[in-house]
Amino acid sequence: MQNDKHIWDGLKRGKEDSLSYVYHQHVDFLFFYGKKITGNENLIYDTIQDLFYHIIQNRQSLGDVQNIRLYLLKSFRRRLFLALEKERKLTGLEATHEFDVTFSVEEDWIKTEETSRQKEFLREAMTELNEKQREILYYRFTCGFDYQHICEIMSISYTSARQLTSRAINTLKKHLADRNFILMLLFQKKKKK
Repeated sequence: MQNDKHIWDGLKRGKEDSLSYVYHQHVDFLFFYGKKITGNENLIYDTIQDLFYHIIQNRQSLGDVQNIRLYLLKSFRRRLFLALEKERKLTGLEATHEFDVTFSVEEDWIKTEETSRQKEFLREAMTELNEKQREILYYRFTCGFDYQHICEIMSISYTSARQLTSRAINTLKKHLADRNFILMLLFQKKKKK
């Protein structure tokens, strides 16, 4: 695994292998992240291409980057929201940026569940979260970003990020505990042993 700073410096100096590496390492991540915000795949592809075109055109004036994924995510997110707003103005439709998070833990649970009732409990619990809560949990647990990076992405304070995460987790715990979901999971694990 190459050092992000070294790769970014190569990209800024015009090394094609550095640009290619950055693109291929992050394009799928950006696409799937975009799918969490909008179902318009063409807009997502266009926004990714626009981002990399901007990087190529301005590579010599780009600042230093310690974490390429974080830099790309922030830039892509900003560009995608601007593109969605522009699209909304052109079509006159109401803007909806519903952040759709599917956690890998959730996917594992859903794949191993034996009943549709348990799947529904988990889906219901996720709907109890607001958009910002789903978004912050995605960054924290799916992307593995620390709070400092999350603060940069979402433009919120460190305290707000911690509180938002805590409230989201507590909401999930409460909703799942109300449905005895955790007890069902524990019971299933004991049965399988």
